[in-house]
Parts: sequence; C-alpha cells; structure tokens
Amino acid sequence: MTVPANTRLRRDSRHKVIGGVCAGIARRYGLSRGGLRLAFVLSCVLPGPQFIAYLVLWLLIPED
Repeated sequence: MTVPANTRLRRDSRHKVIGGVCAGIARRYGLSRGGLRLAFVLSCVLPGPQFIAYLVLWLLIPED
C-alpha cells in the first residue's frame, strides 16, 4: 500500500476499535492496523507508560 506524502496524522474514525489512534498511525505510516494494534497490546505487558501514551495521543491527535 502506498501512502501519499501529504497524509496527515489523524485518528481513523472508520476503522477505530477504541479511539482510532492505532488505525490513524497505521494509515499515516502505511502499516497494518491489526499488526500495530497487536504490537500495542503486547507492549502493554511490558513495564512503561504505553496506556497513558495512548490516552494522550487520543486527546492530541484530531479525528478525521
């Protein structure tokens, strides 16, 4: 999949599961939505602020 260079980072409202953050990031960088979601869920097992970062991105990234 080729992503246009002018695609801005926005939450994906059509393919969202919770807030559309992972779907928007996947669309912007040409990644698989499912793969990015899986990587996020697996990273939540590790120590760190992953869930807080998701919530912050949910607030900061505008919806399309």
